[in-house]
Amino acid sequence: MPDALLSLAALKNAASTVHRVMPPTPQYAWPMLCDALGAELWVKHENHTPTGAFKVRGGITFMEWLQQTHPDCRGIATATRGNHGQSQARAAAAAGLKATIVVPHGNAREKNDAMRSFGAGLVEHGDDFDEAREEASRRAVLEDLYLVPPFHHSLVVGVASYALELFSAVPDIQRVYVPIGCGSGICAVIAARDALGLDTEVIGVVSTEATAAQQAFLSGKPESTSSARTFADGVAVRSVVPEALAIYGKGARRVVAVNDDEIAHAMRLYFRCTHNVSEGAGAVPLAAAIQEQESNRGQKVAVILCGGNVDTAVFREVLAGKTPRL
Repeated sequence: MPDALLSLAALKNAASTVHRVMPPTPQYAWPMLCDALGAELWVKHENHTPTGAFKVRGGITFMEWLQQTHPDCRGIATATRGNHGQSQARAAAAAGLKATIVVPHGNAREKNDAMRSFGAGLVEHGDDFDEAREEASRRAVLEDLYLVPPFHHSLVVGVASYALELFSAVPDIQRVYVPIGCGSGICAVIAARDALGLDTEVIGVVSTEATAAQQAFLSGKPESTSSARTFADGVAVRSVVPEALAIYGKGARRVVAVNDDEIAHAMRLYFRCTHNVSEGAGAVPLAAAIQEQESNRGQKVAVILCGGNVDTAVFREVLAGKTPRL
């Protein structure tokens, strides 16, 4: 991705576009959470956006790019586990465009309902995100729709607005933990950090059941896994996006993995200490910060609560002290 697309001027311009549609989200250092980790822990609350997740930012800037570059576009098609789909459905509806969203069978029911409520035509296909992505490509051709990829420069610059907000509000963050699904979130944080000239460590986090991004970070080349069976659906991705790897492969300090028990514990800690609801992927960064608690002790650390869109039944199970199993 050319440096000019991720320059500070480009990121600020994209942030202005985002902020015309939604206000900045807050970042708080919750005392009980800080005490639990022994660190000054800042939470960036992307669960407070209009769709309950950070993806809405990229949807806003992608749709602006699409209308400028493809003015005759009649609609979009894309694959998702939920948050990207809500973002694109909302943005397409605002632009008066059709949206066909493909999800795998067994996808979170309430995320599906939310996408439909934003006006999407929902299609269930395949057993995981990667199979849904193949079907979205087929549907785009069949229905003459623009295929929205999981990673694109106009998505990244929009998402980077949350990182600009965080770094502007909280100076001297020593490290920030970011989940890795297809990579727009971590690449956006790296882009904002570099554009601002900061030396904050960016730590990517994956599930132990979906480690393609961690393997790729270590090997330096795209990797895939045979499955991605974690209840944290936002990071349940089998294959790395090469364009994203090119950014976080160089810009991240390391990529760590957390298991489903650690994720469920972090969801409970969020609710007990802040009364905020986190979906599985939203709690992945906190789980990693807890895993690395000793090295974080006494330091200024940030975690991205990237979304709060968890099904009621799943959250009920988590709050009961259990870990959902697929």
